[in-house]
Amino acid sequence: MPKDTTFAPASEPPLSDDTLVETITRAQSALEKRQNPDGHWVFELEADATIPAEYVLLEHFLDRIDEPLEAKIGVYLRSIQGEHGGWPLFHDGAFDISASVKAYFALKAIGDDPDAPHMRRAREAILAAGGAERTNVFTRAQLALYGEVPWRAVPVMPLEIMHLPLWFPFHLSKVSYWSRTVIVPLLVLMALRPRARNPRNVHVPELFRTPAAEVKDWIRGPYRSAWGRFFKQLDTVLRAAHPWFPRRPRESAIAKAVAFVTERLNGEDGLGAIYPAMANTVMMFDTLGYAPDHPHAAIAWQAVRKLLVVQDDRAYCQPCLSPIWDTGLAGHAMAEAGAATGPACDWLRGKQITETVGDWAVRRPGLRPGGWAFQYENAHYPDVDDTAVVGMLLHRNGDPAHDESIARAREWIVGMQSSDGGWGAFEPENTHHHLNHIPFADHGALLDPPTADVTARCVSFLAQTGMAADDPVMARALAYLRREQEADGSWFGRWGTNYIYGTWSVLCALNAAGVPPEDPAMRRAVAWLLSVQREDGGWGEDEESYANAAHGRYKESTPSQTAWALLGLMAAGEAENPAVARGIAHLSATQRTDGEWNELPYTAVGFPRVFYLRYHGYRLYFPLLALARYRNLRRGNTRRVAFGF
Repeated sequence: MPKDTTFAPASEPPLSDDTLVETITRAQSALEKRQNPDGHWVFELEADATIPAEYVLLEHFLDRIDEPLEAKIGVYLRSIQGEHGGWPLFHDGAFDISASVKAYFALKAIGDDPDAPHMRRAREAILAAGGAERTNVFTRAQLALYGEVPWRAVPVMPLEIMHLPLWFPFHLSKVSYWSRTVIVPLLVLMALRPRARNPRNVHVPELFRTPAAEVKDWIRGPYRSAWGRFFKQLDTVLRAAHPWFPRRPRESAIAKAVAFVTERLNGEDGLGAIYPAMANTVMMFDTLGYAPDHPHAAIAWQAVRKLLVVQDDRAYCQPCLSPIWDTGLAGHAMAEAGAATGPACDWLRGKQITETVGDWAVRRPGLRPGGWAFQYENAHYPDVDDTAVVGMLLHRNGDPAHDESIARAREWIVGMQSSDGGWGAFEPENTHHHLNHIPFADHGALLDPPTADVTARCVSFLAQTGMAADDPVMARALAYLRREQEADGSWFGRWGTNYIYGTWSVLCALNAAGVPPEDPAMRRAVAWLLSVQREDGGWGEDEESYANAAHGRYKESTPSQTAWALLGLMAAGEAENPAVARGIAHLSATQRTDGEWNELPYTAVGFPRVFYLRYHGYRLYFPLLALARYRNLRRGNTRRVAFGF
């Protein structure tokens, strides 16, 4: 095929066809090598020091110490210690006191000498930041289990909330799925107040500026609203009244909590298929006297162990596993590259949730299940983001055998739309914002409201599968996306970092829905993406953009964020823009000889400002998707992207 020398202006020549094809071929080969025999992909999912540190403390709580494993976790924790002496929430990030206290405690439990240089630096940084008394609620709860702080350091969360009716201002169905699954077993622990076995008798009083017994202001401002001050007073009242609560309702509340957990135990994938909930489940069963070989206790422990990544020289614990997400995204990249996706699609179709009616049904009774979860199994908690990504891949595959799965997914996603036109990730109408101001929610991430990126994915899926732009479902969604556009033209990214991720997602959705490139919203978004392109041709964004850092900027370009920006620009009709050619050239120039890319910065999010993620697969499949799309547009008769993703 002759080279297309008119695709970009002569002043910015495009990558040659030969080089582009070689880059794509290497990337495709690298991704194929990572595919499992049954067709699926799963990559490591890395968070910060918190999860591996908590895992070590869990072993010491239970007195199930695996010394060789903990030695490897120690290597990992030391390797991610920051120059500031403590531990950040993401690669090369700022000091975080809660992560640092847990990491220090875990290393001391492993056997590190408190006077070793790395421990001394960590301790000095913690004390300079206010000491362990200034950690967040979940860290103080962990410390309370070890007797490092009194239980009054933790906000009151009466176990009796298990009995509250649905109409009550606080009800478990009104918080997000991840909060619900973490809270329920934790309520039992907070009520029964067990003490860790701690066989090595490790304690960390040296991390407190004021002795824990003397601290008077465990729960304090600054409060984010008048709600915060109200809930602080309510906490004071409940703290005084709680010891007088009748015993019988508490016992029945324990039974209700255990029933909740047991119903959602989820086999070797665990409660909620997320680490904090799974660890709390293990400790709950232990506290209630379940023997380690009891079926429920044994499978709960097995689920936690399944999260471990053990390498030759180091180990860490993942917050969860991401096979559905990885397989869906990798499948899109392979499809764009022209590779067969049948095995991946067949595997995904077998994972669709069509029988279990999950917690989402509290707000949508009567809606048939039809979604996909993020993990191998998590039947009570499918999410619309995964469902849309998988649905688009099955639709693109074109096999009639997938038609019923696509129809069920579409029905479920339509039913999960919130009243404002948007979609949350796991549940509709999860917008009880006052609950983000209770003392227990000092992380501000108790809820799952609609977001632009998730809404965009649903729009993309519905449009790709034939829903017209004037359909009421689509019209409400498009209106929501237009309202959510930032003044600078970008969109906020809730589940990926950050404005680059959100803007890419929405531009794909607008294109899929037939919004023309000339639309003002598209033009503002394009102008913003072009304004934040880096000199090397790539794009990057700091996790600190969730705080006060500039939108869409970072000190280096990353493969995944560069790919998102390119995909967004191409969806907006900018395939011939010289900036796109420069970005493609950057991806080609930074590819390793094995077809992969390096990416140490974190580019994904658990909870903004609180918990960040590094998907190890993002550096493989997103660059491949962008490169292959560029090639396909370059060879085709139209510059319009034909798919929603």
